[in-house]
Amino acid sequence: MKVLIILTSHDKLGDTGRKTGFWLEELAAPYYTFKDAGAEIVLASPKGGQPPLDPKSNEPESQTEHTRRFEADAAATAQLANTVRLDSVTQADFDTVFYPGGHGPLWDLAEDTHSIALIESFIEAGKPVALVCHAPGVLRHVKAANGTPMVQGKKVTGFTNSEEEGVGLTDVVPFLVEDELKAAGGLYSKGPDWGSYVVNDGLLITGQNPASSAEAAAALVKKVGDTSKA
Repeated sequence: MKVLIILTSHDKLGDTGRKTGFWLEELAAPYYTFKDAGAEIVLASPKGGQPPLDPKSNEPESQTEHTRRFEADAAATAQLANTVRLDSVTQADFDTVFYPGGHGPLWDLAEDTHSIALIESFIEAGKPVALVCHAPGVLRHVKAANGTPMVQGKKVTGFTNSEEEGVGLTDVVPFLVEDELKAAGGLYSKGPDWGSYVVNDGLLITGQNPASSAEAAAALVKKVGDTSKA
Protein backbone atom coordinates (compact mmCIF):
# COMPACT_ATOMS: atom_id res chain seq x y z
CA MET A 1 0.00 0.00 0.00
CA LYS A 2 1.31 3.41 -0.97
CA VAL A 3 -0.19 6.33 0.96
CA LEU A 4 0.05 10.04 0.18
CA ILE A 5 -0.32 12.38 3.19
CA ILE A 6 -0.93 16.03 2.33
CA LEU A 7 -0.05 18.73 4.87
CA THR A 8 -0.63 22.48 4.90
CA SER A 9 2.08 25.06 4.20
CA HIS A 10 0.09 27.90 5.83
CA ASP A 11 1.34 29.21 9.19
CA LYS A 12 -0.61 32.43 9.93
CA LEU A 13 -3.72 32.25 12.10
CA GLY A 14 -5.71 34.94 10.31
CA ASP A 15 -4.93 38.43 11.61
CA THR A 16 -4.23 37.30 15.18
CA GLY A 17 -0.43 37.42 14.85
CA ARG A 18 -0.39 33.82 16.12
CA LYS A 19 0.99 30.79 14.31
CA THR A 20 -0.94 27.83 12.95
CA GLY A 21 -0.19 24.89 10.68
CA PHE A 22 -0.95 21.17 10.83
CA TRP A 23 -2.02 19.39 14.01
CA LEU A 24 0.64 16.93 15.15
CA GLU A 25 -1.65 14.14 16.42
CA GLU A 26 -3.52 14.21 13.10
CA LEU A 27 -0.28 13.38 11.31
CA ALA A 28 1.34 11.13 13.91
CA ALA A 29 -1.55 8.73 14.64
CA PRO A 30 -2.31 8.05 10.94
CA TYR A 31 1.41 7.90 10.10
CA TYR A 32 1.91 4.96 12.44
CA THR A 33 -1.41 3.34 11.56
CA PHE A 34 -0.18 3.24 7.95
CA LYS A 35 3.44 2.41 8.82
CA ASP A 36 2.43 -0.44 11.13
CA ALA A 37 0.22 -1.81 8.33
CA GLY A 38 3.32 -1.99 6.13
CA ALA A 39 2.50 1.01 3.95
CA GLU A 40 4.95 3.17 2.07
CA ILE A 41 4.26 6.82 2.96
CA VAL A 42 4.97 10.00 1.02
CA LEU A 43 4.44 13.40 2.67
CA ALA A 44 3.57 16.37 0.47
CA SER A 45 2.69 20.05 0.99
CA PRO A 46 2.01 23.00 -1.33
CA LYS A 47 5.45 24.58 -0.78
CA GLY A 48 7.40 21.39 -0.06
CA GLY A 49 10.05 21.18 2.65
CA GLN A 50 9.20 21.55 6.34
CA PRO A 51 5.48 22.27 6.85
CA PRO A 52 4.49 24.50 9.78
CA LEU A 53 3.41 22.74 12.96
CA ASP A 54 0.62 24.35 14.96
CA PRO A 55 2.52 25.09 18.20
CA LYS A 56 -0.58 24.34 20.30
CA SER A 57 -0.58 20.76 19.01
CA ASN A 58 2.77 20.14 20.69
CA GLU A 59 1.88 21.55 24.10
CA PRO A 60 1.87 18.95 26.92
CA GLU A 61 -1.94 18.61 27.04
CA SER A 62 -2.06 17.86 23.29
CA GLN A 63 0.73 15.25 23.25
CA THR A 64 -0.14 11.58 22.87
CA GLU A 65 1.74 8.29 22.57
CA HIS A 66 1.69 8.86 18.79
CA THR A 67 3.12 12.40 18.92
CA ARG A 68 5.87 11.28 21.31
CA ARG A 69 6.70 8.33 19.07
CA PHE A 70 6.85 10.61 16.02
CA GLU A 71 9.09 13.20 17.66
CA ALA A 72 11.50 10.46 18.79
CA ASP A 73 11.56 8.89 15.31
CA ALA A 74 14.52 10.33 13.37
CA ALA A 75 13.34 8.86 10.06
CA ALA A 76 9.84 10.32 10.47
CA THR A 77 11.04 13.80 11.45
CA ALA A 78 13.52 13.79 8.55
CA GLN A 79 10.72 12.87 6.17
CA LEU A 80 8.58 15.68 7.58
CA ALA A 81 11.40 18.18 7.05
CA ASN A 82 11.54 17.24 3.37
CA THR A 83 7.94 17.00 2.14
CA VAL A 84 7.64 16.89 -1.62
CA ARG A 85 5.81 19.66 -3.48
CA LEU A 86 2.12 18.98 -3.92
CA ASP A 87 2.25 19.89 -7.62
CA SER A 88 4.82 17.11 -8.18
CA VAL A 89 2.62 14.18 -7.07
CA THR A 90 0.08 12.27 -9.11
CA GLN A 91 -2.79 9.99 -8.12
CA ALA A 92 -1.49 7.15 -10.31
CA ASP A 93 1.45 6.58 -7.93
CA PHE A 94 -0.69 5.99 -4.83
CA ASP A 95 -3.46 3.76 -3.49
CA THR A 96 -5.00 6.44 -1.29
CA VAL A 97 -4.60 9.95 0.12
CA PHE A 98 -4.97 11.23 3.69
CA TYR A 99 -5.34 14.86 4.83
CA PRO A 100 -4.48 15.80 8.44
CA GLY A 101 -6.10 18.96 9.75
CA GLY A 102 -5.01 21.84 11.89
CA HIS A 103 -6.31 25.30 10.95
CA GLY A 104 -3.74 25.82 8.18
CA PRO A 105 -5.59 23.84 5.45
CA LEU A 106 -8.56 26.23 5.65
CA TRP A 107 -6.37 28.93 4.10
CA ASP A 108 -4.22 27.09 1.57
CA LEU A 109 -5.37 23.55 0.73
CA ALA A 110 -9.05 24.54 0.57
CA GLU A 111 -8.22 26.87 -2.34
CA ASP A 112 -5.31 24.89 -3.88
CA THR A 113 -6.09 23.84 -7.47
CA HIS A 114 -3.59 20.94 -7.33
CA SER A 115 -5.23 19.60 -4.17
CA ILE A 116 -8.73 19.94 -5.63
CA ALA A 117 -7.75 18.17 -8.87
CA LEU A 118 -5.89 15.47 -6.94
CA ILE A 119 -8.89 14.59 -4.75
CA GLU A 120 -11.13 14.51 -7.82
CA SER A 121 -8.69 12.19 -9.62
CA PHE A 122 -8.48 9.78 -6.64
CA ILE A 123 -12.27 9.49 -6.47
CA GLU A 124 -12.59 9.09 -10.24
CA ALA A 125 -9.97 6.31 -10.12
CA GLY A 126 -11.98 4.49 -7.43
CA LYS A 127 -9.40 5.15 -4.72
CA PRO A 128 -10.44 6.18 -1.18
CA VAL A 129 -9.80 9.61 0.34
CA ALA A 130 -9.73 10.40 4.09
CA LEU A 131 -9.66 13.77 5.85
CA VAL A 132 -9.81 14.65 9.54
CA CYS A 133 -10.79 17.62 11.71
CA HIS A 134 -10.41 20.84 9.67
CA ALA A 135 -9.22 18.97 6.58
CA PRO A 136 -12.76 18.06 5.38
CA GLY A 137 -12.97 21.81 4.67
CA VAL A 138 -10.59 21.26 1.73
CA LEU A 139 -13.49 19.56 -0.04
CA ARG A 140 -15.33 22.89 -0.42
CA HIS A 141 -14.46 23.28 -4.14
CA VAL A 142 -14.06 19.60 -5.03
CA LYS A 143 -16.54 18.44 -7.68
CA ALA A 144 -17.98 15.08 -8.65
CA ALA A 145 -17.65 13.94 -12.27
CA ASN A 146 -21.07 15.47 -13.05
CA GLY A 147 -19.97 18.92 -11.81
CA THR A 148 -21.92 18.94 -8.53
CA PRO A 149 -20.13 19.34 -5.17
CA MET A 150 -18.45 16.05 -4.31
CA VAL A 151 -19.89 16.01 -0.80
CA GLN A 152 -23.46 16.56 -2.03
CA GLY A 153 -25.59 13.70 -0.72
CA LYS A 154 -22.58 12.15 1.04
CA LYS A 155 -22.41 11.38 4.75
CA VAL A 156 -19.62 13.54 6.18
CA THR A 157 -18.25 14.97 9.40
CA GLY A 158 -15.56 17.48 10.35
CA PHE A 159 -14.61 19.96 13.06
CA THR A 160 -17.86 21.16 14.63
CA ASN A 161 -19.00 24.75 15.08
CA SER A 162 -19.08 24.15 18.84
CA GLU A 163 -15.50 22.83 18.84
CA GLU A 164 -14.38 25.90 16.88
CA GLU A 165 -16.17 28.05 19.44
CA GLY A 166 -14.44 26.06 22.17
CA VAL A 167 -11.01 27.07 20.85
CA GLY A 168 -12.16 30.67 20.39
CA LEU A 169 -11.54 30.89 16.64
CA THR A 170 -15.05 31.15 15.17
CA ASP A 171 -14.41 34.72 14.00
CA VAL A 172 -10.81 34.06 12.91
CA VAL A 173 -11.14 31.16 10.46
CA PRO A 174 -12.06 31.90 6.81
CA PHE A 175 -15.04 29.52 7.08
CA LEU A 176 -16.54 27.01 9.50
CA VAL A 177 -16.07 23.40 8.41
CA GLU A 178 -19.50 22.24 9.63
CA ASP A 179 -21.30 25.09 7.85
CA GLU A 180 -19.30 24.61 4.64
CA LEU A 181 -20.01 20.89 4.41
CA LYS A 182 -23.71 21.49 4.97
CA ALA A 183 -23.78 24.33 2.40
CA ALA A 184 -22.28 21.98 -0.20
CA GLY A 185 -25.10 19.50 0.38
CA GLY A 186 -23.19 17.13 2.63
CA LEU A 187 -25.21 14.96 5.02
CA TYR A 188 -23.30 16.25 8.02
CA SER A 189 -23.36 14.48 11.39
CA LYS A 190 -21.24 14.72 14.51
CA GLY A 191 -20.47 13.01 17.78
CA PRO A 192 -19.75 14.62 21.16
CA ASP A 193 -17.18 17.43 21.04
CA TRP A 194 -13.57 16.16 21.23
CA GLY A 195 -14.55 12.46 21.07
CA SER A 196 -13.61 10.16 18.20
CA TYR A 197 -16.24 10.20 15.45
CA VAL A 198 -15.64 8.89 11.92
CA VAL A 199 -18.04 8.73 8.98
CA ASN A 200 -17.55 6.36 6.06
CA ASP A 201 -19.47 6.84 2.79
CA GLY A 202 -18.25 5.03 -0.30
CA LEU A 203 -14.72 6.22 -1.09
CA LEU A 204 -14.92 9.12 1.37
CA ILE A 205 -13.85 8.87 5.02
CA THR A 206 -14.06 11.89 7.33
CA GLY A 207 -13.13 12.32 10.99
CA GLN A 208 -14.43 15.03 13.31
CA ASN A 209 -11.41 16.12 15.35
CA PRO A 210 -7.87 15.16 16.50
CA ALA A 211 -9.22 12.26 18.57
CA SER A 212 -10.67 10.78 15.36
CA SER A 213 -7.32 10.56 13.56
CA ALA A 214 -6.34 6.98 14.40
CA GLU A 215 -9.85 5.63 13.80
CA ALA A 216 -10.09 7.42 10.44
CA ALA A 217 -6.69 6.06 9.37
CA ALA A 218 -7.67 2.52 10.40
CA ALA A 219 -10.89 2.86 8.40
CA LEU A 220 -8.81 3.98 5.41
CA VAL A 221 -6.46 0.97 5.66
CA LYS A 222 -9.49 -1.34 5.72
CA LYS A 223 -11.09 0.51 2.79
CA VAL A 224 -7.93 0.22 0.67
CA GLY A 225 -7.86 -3.52 1.41
CA ASP A 226 -11.55 -3.92 0.52
CA THR A 227 -11.14 -1.84 -2.66
CA SER A 228 -8.16 -3.85 -3.85
CA LYS A 229 -10.12 -7.10 -3.39
CA ALA A 230 -13.13 -5.79 -5.32
